[in-house]
Amino acid sequence: MSELVSPEADPLLTIALVIVAGQVGGALAKRLSLPSITGQVVAGVLVGQSGAALVSEHALHGLKPLTDFALGLIAVTVGSHLNLKRLRNAGRRLGVLLLAEITITPSLVFLGLWLVGGRPPAESILYATVSIATAPATVVALVRELHARGVFVKTLVAAVALNNLACIFLFEVARAFSVSSISGVAHLEQPIINVLVAVTIGASLAIAVRLLAYRLVKGRGPLTTMAVMTLLLAVGLAMRVGVSPLLSCLALGVVQANLTPERSDLVDAFFEDFIPVILTIFFTLAGMHLKLESFGLVTAIAGLFFILRALGKVLSGWLAMRVVRATLSVQRNLGLALIPQAGVAVGLVLLIQDEPAFASFQSMFTASVLTAVTSNEIVGPLLTRMALRRSGEAGMDGKRLLDFLQEENIVTEFSAESKPEAIRKLVDLLVSSHHLRLDREALARSVLQRENEVSTCLGGGLAIPHGELTEINQMYGVMAISRLGLNFEAPDGRAIHCMVLLATPPGQRQRHLEVLATLARTVGMDTEVQARLFEARTPAHAYDILHEEAAVHFNYFLDEPT
Repeated sequence: MSELVSPEADPLLTIALVIVAGQVGGALAKRLSLPSITGQVVAGVLVGQSGAALVSEHALHGLKPLTDFALGLIAVTVGSHLNLKRLRNAGRRLGVLLLAEITITPSLVFLGLWLVGGRPPAESILYATVSIATAPATVVALVRELHARGVFVKTLVAAVALNNLACIFLFEVARAFSVSSISGVAHLEQPIINVLVAVTIGASLAIAVRLLAYRLVKGRGPLTTMAVMTLLLAVGLAMRVGVSPLLSCLALGVVQANLTPERSDLVDAFFEDFIPVILTIFFTLAGMHLKLESFGLVTAIAGLFFILRALGKVLSGWLAMRVVRATLSVQRNLGLALIPQAGVAVGLVLLIQDEPAFASFQSMFTASVLTAVTSNEIVGPLLTRMALRRSGEAGMDGKRLLDFLQEENIVTEFSAESKPEAIRKLVDLLVSSHHLRLDREALARSVLQRENEVSTCLGGGLAIPHGELTEINQMYGVMAISRLGLNFEAPDGRAIHCMVLLATPPGQRQRHLEVLATLARTVGMDTEVQARLFEARTPAHAYDILHEEAAVHFNYFLDEPT
């Protein structure tokens, strides 16, 4: 079939065709109960060079800046999920998972391709490091499509950011090692330099925005301009000096999330409505670039890589989450959600194209990885969506009554010698976990004064100390669980196993009463909830009890944001 979009065609016409194909493919996929991403990739294959060839390769090449921008935006979004304070309770979980991902998965791939596939060690180690990365765009898109939120999603997105960071670094090391083993010339310092330069670019831009934006730039319009400019600079500067733009943008997102509390004004708010069309273009273009004719040449190697990587991801997720005693839904589903692979793998493959030392296996490596990526882009989203649904967190991103109690706002194994000590500990947790700028001592005195007037130990093992704050515009809270129990005076004489500290603005008295009544009715009186919550081993388990699907009868969705 002749090309609908010729090499000389206006890039805007190409973009229009890409969006139409992606939207149609995504809509048809949804009607077939498939992820829209799968439909967009398939639509790209059908109209691309492996299908009807409606768009010339030259025209597709002209859209590379748009693809680079999309990858940068995705990387910033993923990096923003590595907020260290928000991940305070998830540090051990993510650390063990990352260790499993950089050992189990690449080891299986390396040994399988070397011993079974017959590939040389220098090539097998490249396959092994590429296998670590999970497609951030696929995960972000599916989380948005399914409106998912919870401990599983939090773990998944943070894990994707971490495994991409690890993959890029280890691939650079493996590439240098392979070149050295083939040529006999060692230059292992270069990958470390490349990583440091890429991270420095992203981090420096984030710091510059933090220092300058709110001094020199005011208003929503200028701030969104600053957001776009910063993203383009991170991509452009990284490409200009020959380092990974993905790594620069990940660093930009990570540093912004931890340095700039107003990050939602800088990036998230502006891109909220913009991301869907960017993702549609990205996945449709990915399908257009796929070369299906390579299937016949490298099916065995690609199939072995695909199977070993999938097995490694599932085993890594299950074993790591079992070691840290994560909730069962996270243990059973995390590995499946980590299987998609796309842009990062393709980008890393392109890095070896001009390396003379890899001439003997360059074409095989490229074709087999791209073939495996094709399979992952079609099969992977199905598995990730299944995992998100099985986790019970699909459809859970609406406003709920107890939204202020996220995993990072909960502590377990809590202890205190006295009620004043317990309240001061909870005040510290409230201020730090919600990133508030408050006078901690003044808040503690206010809560203690109210406590001295009327005890908030309600009985049933529950206490809800609270205070009213004029400095805030929404309700904040933290929860502490003590399995051993705190010996404070309670009307029924029982030890306190759960303390919830609430800070409420003056205008939300009704919301405050609803929360008090709900906690008293459930945590204070429901013996089934008490049995599970008071024995929660980790903040993740406590969060799961409060926010699972079965908890909707008391932690219900709010019609309007408050």
